[in-house]
Amino acid sequence: MDVAEHIKALGTEGRLLASAAEDAGPDAPVPTCPGWQVRDLLRHTGMVHRWATRFVAEGATGFLPDAGEPELDGAELLEWFREGHDLLVGTLRAAPPDLDCWTFMPAPSPVAFWSRRQAHETTVHRLDAESARTARTSGVEAVFADDGVDELLCAFHARAKSRVRTAEPQVLRVRATDTGTVWTVHLSAAPPRVERTDEGPADCEVSGPAEVLYATLWNRLPLSAPTVTGDDSLARLWRETSAIAW
Repeated sequence: MDVAEHIKALGTEGRLLASAAEDAGPDAPVPTCPGWQVRDLLRHTGMVHRWATRFVAEGATGFLPDAGEPELDGAELLEWFREGHDLLVGTLRAAPPDLDCWTFMPAPSPVAFWSRRQAHETTVHRLDAESARTARTSGVEAVFADDGVDELLCAFHARAKSRVRTAEPQVLRVRATDTGTVWTVHLSAAPPRVERTDEGPADCEVSGPAEVLYATLWNRLPLSAPTVTGDDSLARLWRETSAIAW
């Protein structure tokens, strides 16, 4: 997927998130984020949107702390979220392709990084908002879901801070049955090493449509949603150690 596609997805997903949050109401619990209510989801995601906007708008080449979450609630909070989301989308659309700014994972360019990262950040939290509404889920298009699985496996968990590790080398395979993409995740005491291949044996395989893999690997669906074969302790290890903390 290219930058324009990611920005388009970001725009769509933010609007869907706001709509689901409005339908559910600020007090509604978010089943996919235990302990959160919809207001927490809006405050967090809106804060992340404004944080990301600053790097692109200011061309900041060093880390900037976030501004914290607001005390807003109800209609004011929802409007604040929508304003911040629109600002992020507009800032990314206006950004020059050669913009230099801080990022935290490899990407073809900073604009490509922030467009992709915020598109998936928003989509995952849109799933959260829809879980609070309990009805009318929007789904995730297969190519976009495939891209999100790739970001999670090849970028997020390639970092030194990944906690998905095993005492002895083991192999987890992830197979998208609709797009045909296969990721082979080499686990050890070091950060995971991922190859886009299905060559060689695997100790465990998690397979299913890209949409199901996307939600499952982001811990928004149970491990029973995809098909798990082989040593299912590796799938459970993912569930227990893969969460991305702010």
